[in-house]
Amino acid sequence: MRSVIFRLGRAAAGLAGVLATAATTAAAAPQHGMAMYGEPALPPDFVSLPYANPDAPKGGRIVFGETGGFDTLNPFTLAGTAPWQLRFLAYESLMGRSWDEPFTLYGLLAESVETGPDREWVEFTLRPEARFSDGTPVTVEDVLWSYEILGTEGHPRYRALWDATETAEATGPRSVRFTFSSDNPELALLAGLRPILKKAQFEGRDFAAGRLSDIPIGTAPYVVGDFEPGRSLTLERDPDYWGADLPFRAGTHNFDTIRYEYFGDSAALFEAFKAGMLTAHREFNADAWETRYDFPAVRRGEIEKSRIPHGRPSGMTGFVMNTRRDLFADWRVREALLAAFNFEAVNDTLTGGRQPRITSYFSNSELGMRSGPAEGRVRALLDPFADELLPGTLEGYALPESDGTARNRAGLRTATRLLAEAGWRVEDGRLVDANGRHFAFDLLIRQGAQEHQAIADIYARTLERLGIEMTITTVDDAQYTRRTSAFDFDMTPYRVGLSLSPGTEQRLYWSAAAADTPGSRNWMGMRSEAAEAMIDEMLNAESRAEFVAATRALDRILTAGRYVIPFYQWTESYIAHAADLKYPDTLPIYGDWAGFLPDVWWHEETRE
Repeated sequence: MRSVIFRLGRAAAGLAGVLATAATTAAAAPQHGMAMYGEPALPPDFVSLPYANPDAPKGGRIVFGETGGFDTLNPFTLAGTAPWQLRFLAYESLMGRSWDEPFTLYGLLAESVETGPDREWVEFTLRPEARFSDGTPVTVEDVLWSYEILGTEGHPRYRALWDATETAEATGPRSVRFTFSSDNPELALLAGLRPILKKAQFEGRDFAAGRLSDIPIGTAPYVVGDFEPGRSLTLERDPDYWGADLPFRAGTHNFDTIRYEYFGDSAALFEAFKAGMLTAHREFNADAWETRYDFPAVRRGEIEKSRIPHGRPSGMTGFVMNTRRDLFADWRVREALLAAFNFEAVNDTLTGGRQPRITSYFSNSELGMRSGPAEGRVRALLDPFADELLPGTLEGYALPESDGTARNRAGLRTATRLLAEAGWRVEDGRLVDANGRHFAFDLLIRQGAQEHQAIADIYARTLERLGIEMTITTVDDAQYTRRTSAFDFDMTPYRVGLSLSPGTEQRLYWSAAAADTPGSRNWMGMRSEAAEAMIDEMLNAESRAEFVAATRALDRILTAGRYVIPFYQWTESYIAHAADLKYPDTLPIYGDWAGFLPDVWWHEETRE
């Protein structure tokens, strides 16, 4: 089998408990798992993940609601819109992640992993029993082809692997080795997380084209059953799933059927939940959680309300400004739009003031920037870039606050001053620049996103008082995906989740290269040498203190960049569900994250 030149990225510089223990301690001998720093928390003979119930019964069904639709069943390309759940429920990787550790992997398709002393290479040995859903064995050829096709024709989030791996080759009938072209110990972990596809399914076909005929032939516990684009998708638990007896799978994937019903908007979805068509619903509004869940099924005890806390960073949710547009290139304009956004009034209107605001990208965690001037190691990291940094990065930056009244006079005065400094003036009730160009832009919203629509309506009325015209354009799911992937918008709702182990994926979010890569998460189009330097510092940190300092420095650069108008955050998840749906008492540190709902939930028969 030929060797392939790969380039990968580095997806998460872990913040595991012992950051000071460098990855160089990894033993060059086959292991059952590997952690970014230190050793895996679970021993080789573990019986289940700590947040799974190995005695959970199998059977039953769970039904979720989704807004929008899908037009392809291939979740690995830019083409089309695929059900995002397929990546996690229909496909597997060589290793699986524990969501109770910042960044630790355990063998899944691979029975063992071996690395070089500095993780300059990693070798995986496949389990002989590993099978695709059609019963055929998973081969080394499938593994190597999967990495190559994803790296060359897959979604951009997979292509970083192709850029940082020097060779990928078979070293035995069940073993593959990846040798890396850069000194980055995290690459070994990332290599264990790529989905494995069946080569024969795509031979002679255009992999990058989105098609409904690409029905997954994966290795995971679920297979696709019935589906109707725009209406429903059913996943059925594979009775012949090869890995049912693995300790890593004990107590997981307990439902026989997982069904997704699709609706035009969130209001219709919620009414379907109230009517019993859905059995689980995630609520994102704290006020609605307190006021809208008093319908008959709740009063009868048929629906329970569960709150799931977590310890992960807030991430960023809000309206993102596309700085590729000249209108948003000036930071003073972005700060003016932040000042004009009356968060306190919006929060009071939509959540009863119950949800705290996101204050930075890594807020709600130790990784978040601290208030006031940068000090100590954070300051030392940022000082070389002082000339490029925006005001507030070194001195300290906090989001504008209003007095909570609808008028927000102080915020509008600040916005007016900043806009004037940036060359804008009011003429006949319209804000114009020196060339008479009207300050007007479009806010792109996905169809059915009612909360975003409500926030946009409030914001548009506020901007009118400044002479700014903000139009609101609503498009269907496919158009929204296509336009945001191509950065074809002025402003749009944005959500990026961040983990306790940020790493190379940060380059896909914030680098200049990502700004030019369709499908990346750098929707704002930011270009910052300082941000990229901080990411390098994170990736090469040899102690916990260094890692935290670099992440806090990056958080300052991002937040003071004023790219996003932040909304409120969720420090816990609100899940309403049928009373016969249960979850374990032990919760992972990531809370209601991937690998929790529906993975470790189960259906429990009720008895009269």
